[in-house]
Amino acid sequence: MSEGKPKIVEVGEKVLKANDKVAAELRQSYSDNDVKGVFNLISSPGAGKTSLLENIVPRLENPAIIEGDIATSRDAQRIYELTDRVVQINTRGACHLDARMVSGVFPDFSLAGVDYLFIENVGNLVCPTGYDLGEDHKIAVISLPEGEDKAAKYPGIFREATICVVNKIDLEPYCGVNIDRLEEDILNVNPELKLFRVSCETGEGIDELVEEIKK
Repeated sequence: MSEGKPKIVEVGEKVLKANDKVAAELRQSYSDNDVKGVFNLISSPGAGKTSLLENIVPRLENPAIIEGDIATSRDAQRIYELTDRVVQINTRGACHLDARMVSGVFPDFSLAGVDYLFIENVGNLVCPTGYDLGEDHKIAVISLPEGEDKAAKYPGIFREATICVVNKIDLEPYCGVNIDRLEEDILNVNPELKLFRVSCETGEGIDELVEEIKK
């Protein structure tokens, strides 16, 4: 038996350092192409990220979208009805996008002429939070049917995000969720977070959110 201590390799730390290096390169590429804003959308599955984009995209000039999913191109097909500046990334099992995956879509997916880039992450409130994709802002999306306790149970994304969209507010009468209490929990985690109440069905709150994105 050899003497001394075994070598310890901090895999998570090494992975994130490698990711941050590629994210910095992405950030420089966004800047070189004069992209006004890059937004990383993070939520649980079914919270309505794609529906949100379907409402946002027609209200902006020169948007582009990167769709992240474990499998299928169904979300990209939905967005393609609105703009051909969309590309699908299938992670084949990974529960988040990383900077290397996003970098891999370029230069085939050109940023020339793009003003706003939206990256719809894989549906997961935990894993995507720690991976920088070179974005300017993380947008947390939560829907009323998920309940009031998401910020308390999954605080990481609400700490990292700068914008939080409370979606499906048209369902408030049917799901018994107190929106004020939900938002109070969110702001307890991050008092600086900008909150927007939105319904993709009725369009309520979409214009206000788009104005914030334009800023």
